[in-house]
Amino acid sequence: MKKGIRYETSSKTSYIFQQPQHGLWQTRMRKISNHGSLRVAKVAYPLGLCVGLFIYVAYIKWHRATATQAFFSITRAAPGARWGQQAHSPLGTAADGHEVFYGIMFDAGSTGTRVHVFQFARPPRETPTLTHETFKALKPGLSAYADDVEKSAQGIQELLDVAKQDIPFDFWKATPLVLKATAGLRLLPGEKAQKLLQKVKEVFKASPFLVGDDCVSIMNGTDEGVSAWITINFLTGSLKTPGGSSVGMLDLGGGSTQIAFLPRVEGTLQASPPGYLTALQMFNRTYKLYSYSYLGLGLMSARLAILGGVEGQPAKDGKELVSPCLSPSFKGEWEHAEVTYRVSGQKAAASLHELCAARVSEVLQNRVHRTEEVKHVDFYAFSYYYDLAAGVGLIDAEKGGSLVVGDFEIAAKYVCRTLETQPQSSPFACMDLTYVSLLLQEFGFPRSKVLKLTRKIDNVETSWALGAIFHYIDSLNRQKSPAS
Repeated sequence: MKKGIRYETSSKTSYIFQQPQHGLWQTRMRKISNHGSLRVAKVAYPLGLCVGLFIYVAYIKWHRATATQAFFSITRAAPGARWGQQAHSPLGTAADGHEVFYGIMFDAGSTGTRVHVFQFARPPRETPTLTHETFKALKPGLSAYADDVEKSAQGIQELLDVAKQDIPFDFWKATPLVLKATAGLRLLPGEKAQKLLQKVKEVFKASPFLVGDDCVSIMNGTDEGVSAWITINFLTGSLKTPGGSSVGMLDLGGGSTQIAFLPRVEGTLQASPPGYLTALQMFNRTYKLYSYSYLGLGLMSARLAILGGVEGQPAKDGKELVSPCLSPSFKGEWEHAEVTYRVSGQKAAASLHELCAARVSEVLQNRVHRTEEVKHVDFYAFSYYYDLAAGVGLIDAEKGGSLVVGDFEIAAKYVCRTLETQPQSSPFACMDLTYVSLLLQEFGFPRSKVLKLTRKIDNVETSWALGAIFHYIDSLNRQKSPAS
């Protein structure tokens, strides 16, 4: 038997046989064999870590890309981006085969900021339907933070939290988030308005929703009217049938008022001034709408004009604004666009309504375009039209209702006559009702014209927000379709 050296390890006993010419080589080989696993581990661990990190980064990029693609696959159909065709998406397929998607629209108005969270379903080969809406409002409006921009973020975040609670987590990255500001910001100096919008955009960019470069903007007044028209015609089903009858829309906000309808008479198209006609693409159809927004003729701005004040400016030398539309014995203060005015009524021999109507007519003179076709179109009226009618009992405060234009005049005369002898809790009621009555007549509505006043249709708010998010999603579809 050959002599050998006994070699002990913790796990076993080995014999390394001596060979004069090869002993050193064999000893080294044995050392490598005993410690090789340790060296492999030292190399494999960092290598595995790098591979794992690469896979993680690749997954994050893939997840972001697929989230955006998920939105387009949910909101557009295959070739041609047709709303009416069924899309195929890993997200949001309901048990009945309908595609589900969401949209978030912030309405930054002159008196408050509101969030609308919409849930939609698209039946195969049909236009989408609205299946749910969540709504929350906060006061004051964004314009109130013009001199303290940072404070605006808190309210925006609070409304964003409403959307997070309402929309399932898996849909967040595929859900468009948009804010559109209306007359309140349109009336602000440009620099102040832009700073407010920039702050909102910062909050939006930090959210988990789908945020584009155009996510925050001041809404063109005409677009506001067009969006409201889309809303009401979508909710009444008019958009589902090409060539079917449609309804008109009247909206009276604080800073502006809008009118929109689809003309059927060629004379209306020919007689409309420049800027009053708008081409709208929706659901693969083109509509040529009569739509116009009158900035400064919203109810609050009209009050200031009737009182003789100037938008955004205090009364000269702090003087009192005197109006024939207020009770002769009334004295008080009124705040508008962060400016406080001292106002009072005036004594006169003629009736309060007669004097007030004359003053309102001066304010409206040559400021409103009249169309004959409005006499023959069914119209819905929103916002302050509704509030004023409900306030004097012309419609049910909860359910809304129908009235004729002349009802506003009758109510105005009654309220004004009452104010002559006893001041009321609503000192501006005579002025407001008189203004609405004459505004409608200036548009071309006869006193016998029936208007439908409502806040909701099928439990959905009849604001422009629904139409605006629809239009936004449709625009995304059309931007994406050339690359499809």
